[in-house]
Amino acid sequence: MYSSFTNFNTKEGAETQKLPFHQGVKLLENSAVHDVLQIGFHLSGTVTEPANPLYSEPERDYKVSISFDRCKITAVKCGCGNKDIFWCQHVVALSLYRIRKADHVQLRVPISETLLQMSREQLQKFAQYLIAEHHTDVLPTAQRIADEIVQAKSQINLLPGAPDPTAGASIGDDNSWHLDEDQVQEQVKSYLSQGGYYNTSNQLNAMFAKVREMLRARDSNGARMLTLITEQFLADPRLFLWKSQGTPMTDKCRLLWDELGALWVCVVLNPNCSLAEKQQWHSSLEEWSNNPVCPLEDADSRHSTDHHLHVALGNNNFLGQIPGSSLWPQRQKPRTIFQRALEAGHLTWEDRHLQRILHEDGRRCKTHSMSDVYDSQGFPLWHEHLATACARVDALRSHGYLKESLRLAVAIVRTLKRLQRKNQDKYKLDRFEAAGECMPSTSSGITHLGLSSHASLTDGWVGHPFDPIGCLFDTLAEASLSPEDNSSHRASEASSSRSSQRDRDREHRDRDRDRDHRDRDRDHRDNTNHMTPPRYRHVPVPEQHDSYLTLALEVALIGLGQQRLMPSGLYAQDKTCKQEEKLINKLQEIELDSTLVNVLRKQVTLLIEGGPSSGLGAGIHMESYPMHTFARYLFTSLLPYDQDLAYRVGLRAMRLPVLENTEETEDIVNNVGSVVLSRFPRWFVLGHIESQQCELASTMLAAAKNDIRRLKTVLESAQRHIRSSSQLFKLSQDAFKIATPPDVPRQIPALNAAFELGLQVMRMTLSTLNWRRREMVRWLVTCATEVGIQALLSIMQNWYTLFAPIEATGTVASTIMSPATMIQLNLNYHQQEELASCARTLALQCATKDPPNCALCALHLCEKDAIAFETAYQIVVDAAAHIMNSTQLFTIARYMEHRGYPHRAYKLALLAMKTLHLAYNQDTHPAINDIHWACALSHSLGKVELANIVPLVVKNVLCATVLSDILRRCTLTAPGMASPPDGKRRTMKLLSYDKQPLRQLMEAAICAYINTTHSRLTHISPRHYGDFIDFLSKARETFLLAHDGHIQFSQLIENMKLVYKGKKKLMHLIKERFGL
Repeated sequence: MYSSFTNFNTKEGAETQKLPFHQGVKLLENSAVHDVLQIGFHLSGTVTEPANPLYSEPERDYKVSISFDRCKITAVKCGCGNKDIFWCQHVVALSLYRIRKADHVQLRVPISETLLQMSREQLQKFAQYLIAEHHTDVLPTAQRIADEIVQAKSQINLLPGAPDPTAGASIGDDNSWHLDEDQVQEQVKSYLSQGGYYNTSNQLNAMFAKVREMLRARDSNGARMLTLITEQFLADPRLFLWKSQGTPMTDKCRLLWDELGALWVCVVLNPNCSLAEKQQWHSSLEEWSNNPVCPLEDADSRHSTDHHLHVALGNNNFLGQIPGSSLWPQRQKPRTIFQRALEAGHLTWEDRHLQRILHEDGRRCKTHSMSDVYDSQGFPLWHEHLATACARVDALRSHGYLKESLRLAVAIVRTLKRLQRKNQDKYKLDRFEAAGECMPSTSSGITHLGLSSHASLTDGWVGHPFDPIGCLFDTLAEASLSPEDNSSHRASEASSSRSSQRDRDREHRDRDRDRDHRDRDRDHRDNTNHMTPPRYRHVPVPEQHDSYLTLALEVALIGLGQQRLMPSGLYAQDKTCKQEEKLINKLQEIELDSTLVNVLRKQVTLLIEGGPSSGLGAGIHMESYPMHTFARYLFTSLLPYDQDLAYRVGLRAMRLPVLENTEETEDIVNNVGSVVLSRFPRWFVLGHIESQQCELASTMLAAAKNDIRRLKTVLESAQRHIRSSSQLFKLSQDAFKIATPPDVPRQIPALNAAFELGLQVMRMTLSTLNWRRREMVRWLVTCATEVGIQALLSIMQNWYTLFAPIEATGTVASTIMSPATMIQLNLNYHQQEELASCARTLALQCATKDPPNCALCALHLCEKDAIAFETAYQIVVDAAAHIMNSTQLFTIARYMEHRGYPHRAYKLALLAMKTLHLAYNQDTHPAINDIHWACALSHSLGKVELANIVPLVVKNVLCATVLSDILRRCTLTAPGMASPPDGKRRTMKLLSYDKQPLRQLMEAAICAYINTTHSRLTHISPRHYGDFIDFLSKARETFLLAHDGHIQFSQLIENMKLVYKGKKKLMHLIKERFGL
């Protein structure tokens, strides 16, 4: 036990051989241990470590010494200088040598007995020889002792006798297994300094598991080791940093602190600890709790006194506190992580009824007059706060009292079942007295395990820091393991009745060692990828009809089905979800037989009819924790045996009141209600809960795919309760996959369900923001295509309730009318025309509603119908003046030209030019190409069309370079006129610059150059002189196109020299270039 961690995680056998124990066994088998000598209670020997050629390490001998007392190794020392909290392989080898080869060990009496037999001369010779043998090491010490002995009144002479390390301790001395405390502290400090690395958490969890192993072995070092770990945890410098910054600690660190607090509860609840030990632990816990950096009990608090309140729930309620509760009535001192351990220290085991439960296995009380102590059959009950009672069970298991823990667990489950029936009877009575009135949704007036109704809602069992339901389940399930998994446990229990105290101690050690091997094997299975599920069997409870396995199943169902409020903090909510999933995973490992199925049916019925105490009852609190994950397990488990009950529980659990009971919900990003986002406490795990709701609905849809009635019921429930568009979309996709399996005919009802869900997603996201909207629209068209032509007609006819206009035309109608869709649908001519007509109607409606975005798509869709095409064109013309911009109009105009409608394109180009404006310095404007295209189109249509567009160009285009380019292009052969229709070559008369319409354009270009020149000179700098000279060169080329252009350019230069005569360098460059 002291040579490795108890749950060392190994995936290969080679890793196991690296443990000190296995290395020590190998050394022993290789005869590496020699010179073994036992003197009294001291064992010494030499262990030879073989050479290691791989690392060039020679063979070495290590001196090993071991002290033991009352079957415990109390001290070890090895020359290897091991720096670990566990014994090295050399200590293991020497210990195993003494155990396996006891007849080869030389035995000597304690050295003090040998000295008593020596004369004075022999004693002097012995001392001198010993000093001479080790004079370099012991000579100063020998002289100091000799000086003290010579002095008559020295401390040595005042004490009778002398110490003997080989004689063993006295009967009153402590005899604990050897534990290197300094190394424990160093190891923990080293692990904590590494931060949140994964391996670090594993190592610390392994140390916690080692503490539990020590507690099971009744080893006092368990509490010692836990004390050392706690001190190092409190010395972690990150605690002060987190507190000063007001930030929470990491989740991994918080989990470690939770385990630390739970371990201290187990330690202080030791049934056989002494009063002195309890007082010592209480003093240490008080000191640690008063440490300013000690973490608080509520992981989600921020060291603020506003959150340091707790509910007093009567006597022994230290585990009933729920972190983050907003119902605390008074302000008190902050509760630290050790508060429950402090309160657990006040609990005792002296109650006579409790002792009767722990030591009487299934004995009935024939004279049970107190109904709250025994049930109707005379079996004992245990009325205590559930978490407190389960802490007792955990403490008993942790300290090796397995039978006692099992008896107490049975009594607790029996009490839970009785109170469940009482609550159900009271609920039925209240309904009967209400005479048909609706029961309130809150759990008013019931009692649950001794708590008021409101407290029962906040006191959630699943998600509690000490996991009471999980503790009960593990205790009962462990007793139900199959003989193959539990043989060592039964063998140890069968031989526990020996009368000798020494034999009993040895039996406890053997039993605990066997159990530790079993626990190690189970932990190994849990930590490997290929986990083998445990095998269970029915072990009957003494004198009862139930088995431990049925009780384990019942307590898990009762705990998971409890109605409880969602905790307020992120950590608490996340922990609740993880505990629920962990417990459900354990339930899934149980193979259901007829007995367990009957228990399952009975409990599910009780939960559904259980009223406010059940999370599956008819009326639940708005902030009640949802049952989706639990109901999914119940549904899949019940479906093969009782379909009606399975669908009943699934439909009941589909609800999510926190979203359904709000008057307004907004679908922002993920469709989370604004009330949930702004309320306190916030549902931080709402996304996870909604995904579980979707998984439940998907599972039920898959099961009901062949049953139209049930499929419709599940569909209606999902549409009513699921408020997240993203989850509904996922559910719709799941239904589509269910309906269209590969190589199997389609399931039409499931396909229709997927389509209905898709329609609801479209309606939910129509007026809200959702980054997956485009994907949703495309997917709905795909789904409708699979459903058939009627679905396609339906979404096009009702497009305004499902899509935005641009979606309806750009994605929906265009995809439906694509050749690929037509081929897939295999439609006849009449059906194709029906679809096309519907698409054209949709296109015109969308174009009327949103011309800028839908006009082009509408024209595409209406190409084959002249009337519809003309209507779409007129919509564009009507919208051009006040809605559409030049870019949109130019795009449509180019499309018109491409389709062979140049005059319509010309008209749209004129409308576009009226809305366009180009400043003098916008020579890279994206509309320049459109302007060139419009002028080229006008030129190709004729001189009249060109004359109509030139005034618009002159009015709206002020950029000189653009005007000059248009001017030059218009003097070339007009586009489309170079090759006449008859193919004959004719002499084309080019347009003159001196005549209209080009004269107006040329004058506008010259004027633009003059204005631009003066504008640029106003803010010019020397580094721009070169660019300005190039600009003047282009301007000169345009000026020379006019008959008096050279005169105008000369006047421009002279004017520049006069106005900007201060820019001598620039004027000099102009003179060099142009000679003016």
